[in-house]
Amino acid sequence: MVTGLLDRATAEEYASWFRALADPSRVQIVEYLARQARPMSVGDLVKAVGLAQSTVSQHLRILTEVRFVLVEAVGNARHYRINQACVGCFPSAADVVMGRPAPSPVGGCA
Repeated sequence: MVTGLLDRATAEEYASWFRALADPSRVQIVEYLARQARPMSVGDLVKAVGLAQSTVSQHLRILTEVRFVLVEAVGNARHYRINQACVGCFPSAADVVMGRPAPSPVGGCA
C-alpha cells in the first residue's frame, strides 16, 4: 500500500541534488574529492579532471550550492572538500525517491 507523497520541501531538495550530479564532470569532481579526503585548490582539481579552470570553478559553484562540496578560504585561495554528511544522505534520498526504505536516516545535510 502506497502512503502519501514525499513532502514538497524534501522533494525540491532531492531534485537539486540530482540536478547537481546530472553532469559527468561534477560526478568526477565529487568522487575525486571524496577519495582524496582533504581540501584541494581549484588548480589541483583542474589537473585531476583535465578541464579549464573556469569550467571547474563553475562546477564547484554548483556543487557548493547543494553543499556536496564545502569551500574554505586559505589566504587568497579557496580550498574545496567533500561534505561527508551531505554526500552520505544522497543514497538514502535515491532510495526514498525509488520507493524503497531509506537505509539510514535522511538529514544532516546543512
